[in-house]
Amino acid sequence: MDRHRLGLSTRWIATVASIWIQCSCGSSYTFSIYSSVLKSTQNYDQSTLDTVSVFKDIGANAGILSGLLYSSVTLNSSFLGPWVVHVAGAIQCFLGYFLMWASVVGLIHHPPVPLMCLFMFLAAHSQTFFNTANVVSGLENFPNYGGTIVGIMKGFLGISGAILIQMYDTLCKGEPSTYLLMLALLPTFVSLVLMFLVRIYKATTADDKKHLNGFSAVALSIAGYLMIIIILENIFTLPLWACISTFILLLILVVSPLGIAIKALREDSNRSLQKYSIETNLLTDNSEQITSPKVSTAEDPIEYHQLPTGDSKVKGTSDDKMLLNEEQLNLLQAMRTVNFWMLFIAMICGMGSGLATINNMSQIGESLNYTTTEINSLVSLWSIWNFLGRFGAGYVSDYLLHTRRWARPLLMAFTLATMTAGHIVIASGFPGNLYVGSILVGICYGSQWSLMPTISSEIYGVRHMGTIFNTIAIASPVGSYIFSVRVIGYFYDKEASGEDDSCSGTHCFRLSFIIMASVAFLGFIVAVALFFRTKRFYQLVVLRRLRHALK
Repeated sequence: MDRHRLGLSTRWIATVASIWIQCSCGSSYTFSIYSSVLKSTQNYDQSTLDTVSVFKDIGANAGILSGLLYSSVTLNSSFLGPWVVHVAGAIQCFLGYFLMWASVVGLIHHPPVPLMCLFMFLAAHSQTFFNTANVVSGLENFPNYGGTIVGIMKGFLGISGAILIQMYDTLCKGEPSTYLLMLALLPTFVSLVLMFLVRIYKATTADDKKHLNGFSAVALSIAGYLMIIIILENIFTLPLWACISTFILLLILVVSPLGIAIKALREDSNRSLQKYSIETNLLTDNSEQITSPKVSTAEDPIEYHQLPTGDSKVKGTSDDKMLLNEEQLNLLQAMRTVNFWMLFIAMICGMGSGLATINNMSQIGESLNYTTTEINSLVSLWSIWNFLGRFGAGYVSDYLLHTRRWARPLLMAFTLATMTAGHIVIASGFPGNLYVGSILVGICYGSQWSLMPTISSEIYGVRHMGTIFNTIAIASPVGSYIFSVRVIGYFYDKEASGEDDSCSGTHCFRLSFIIMASVAFLGFIVAVALFFRTKRFYQLVVLRRLRHALK
């Protein structure tokens, strides 16, 4: 029995499969779980471990190859599809983590540091392949709600680290080497089992938003549940039976999107039957209605191309060219546009300063005399704020685009302005500042990960979107290196004193975060400029295409 007869060959099942793959592939967010055993077994000092960690950040964000592969297999072949990208990701995931595990447990001789950096790069690089296949296919399946579907996919990726940590705490807590083996096997197995379900379908229905909201509700439920569990685990020591029970409930929540997909399939099936019945009755009872002038097919195209101004003929032709051009831009063509570099600069300011904040959260907490429990809670809850930003920005930007006709760069500008405030809060050093500041910076950092890919797809089209947005995403590790090493690290070492080169007090990071606040404000200015540059484009092309598609 084939997938069509089983009802598996639909966009809803493809979305569920993508969600489950996203839930399993966020291992790059859990480096702290196995970093200590990696350091001790390989006899690394902190500087060497940080070098290996840098290759993790580069691998997790340098997704150009995954974008090129996705464009190649989806544009040039009817047989090949997103599953090829998943296979490439699965191979890298298994090789990277398995070889790291083998070196940790002694199956292979300690590799030199450059080789270990390659293992780490491969393991983290696999995430870009899974993410590209799931995000871009989701955008193609739900083009009218790009912000929502990107927010869902990026949101599940954001909380996947917390899900994997819950699995670690339940199955192999205190055994980080076993966790490395789990990372080699789990994402590989899940992606290979589900990869053929992730396909591209062009059909759309009026109820898309309702069912996508259902997936969003599940994501929010999982995030809320994880937040409660994280807080409880940092306050109490849960017995084994409680850990197992909470993990089983988490698995039930992760599986629940399947119920939404089944409901959507039933409604689509009923709608198809009703449509077929109506068409059959029209053909039988009153066949001349089909050719009646009242049902002329010329109405929609005319309304679609008509402009509110008087020069409809000239401007309509110009709009057609704009729509054609933006659908055909590849990476090299996009890089020759001002909008590309404005997005890149905005992401250096937003993603870079946000990633530098979480990378230094422990040291900031120690300098402000936060307890170990408080610091662990801040680090754990970051994934929740990151998720809320990824999911919320996608959902809100779709709402504003559909109801207010506001271009997405405007929301990007708002989040960067809010991130500026978050950096200032952290720099201020008042009691509890890290809680407030980490929430603001975490949400705004996560929002860039759903806004940037969606804006890229709208400006440059979906055809080469995987390559373009993954190239812009390189801004994240670039900015993180600049702000972590050249700003935070430099000023911290300058302020440090004592035998252990430590620093205590608000002065340790104050100047660094004032600089990053200024940089985030620069990103806000760039995003505002991008909004005004693309405002007319959104009105002439994006909104018109959206209205036409929803008819």
